[in-house]
Amino acid sequence: MSPALKAALTSVAAETDSLLSALLPDAAAMAEDGVLAEAMRYAALGPGKRFRPFLTVAAALACNGDRVRALHVGAAVECLHAYSLVHDDLPAMDDDDLRRGRPTVHKAYDEATAILAGDALQAQAFQILALPATHPDASIRLALTAGLAKAAGVLGMCGGQALDLAAGAEARGMGWIVRMQRQKTGALIAFSTEAGAILAHGDRSARAALYGYGLDIGLAFQIADDLLDIEGDEAAVGKKLTKDADQGKGTLPAAMGAAAARNYAEALVDQAVAKLDRFGPSANLLRDAALYALQRQN
Repeated sequence: MSPALKAALTSVAAETDSLLSALLPDAAAMAEDGVLAEAMRYAALGPGKRFRPFLTVAAALACNGDRVRALHVGAAVECLHAYSLVHDDLPAMDDDDLRRGRPTVHKAYDEATAILAGDALQAQAFQILALPATHPDASIRLALTAGLAKAAGVLGMCGGQALDLAAGAEARGMGWIVRMQRQKTGALIAFSTEAGAILAHGDRSARAALYGYGLDIGLAFQIADDLLDIEGDEAAVGKKLTKDADQGKGTLPAAMGAAAARNYAEALVDQAVAKLDRFGPSANLLRDAALYALQRQN
């Protein structure tokens, strides 16, 4: 990881956490529903790289957009991402006990609280996008809301998760696996980068370039995740490994072999970086982030 990227990731993570802490409900100030608020904060403010908020900020800066507005969108994306992880870890889904080195929400609290915390975090994401602080122009807020809803719904994350849970996934072909992973992981990352252009009133071609960049690195990010599941260090990754293989899930390393999957991810990163040519040096952080998506160890 380059020093510039490390510094930028650290800064955006700290700013995102501070903003989320202010925007999320305060458990201490609530009565009967205080446990729900506490579980929301546990899920959203736990350890994490805040990679998606970082992408929104970096994409906005590449388009000469406003950093504070981008942080608001990043906070909304992080709420939605946290919701997806809470539900993904449930016994009815992936049945995980650990997330980022800590007990998952349904283990730290209980299953019903975890479901409700996820639901509330999803609602919180759209509440943040509706704030004038996110953008004073209601048409921009509407475009952001529509984009995040699409990334989260049946054509995005939820649809991808349904495909991931489908029986016999390990026997599916590469095209099916790519579609599943582009929806489950890539859609939200692609929105995160496109949102930077939306915030900055970018034209259609700028939005398309950043969306395509996000879709490419989203798939590379997922391939790296799948490689870590079979080659990584459990302590560094912060969750139980080899679960995908144990559960018969369809992954590109399983379908192609680890070496071929790694080569494909490298080609995706090259393709993503090429989409940034129009932005010049202002997109250097996004170029570094594309490499990081591939080379990360957790």
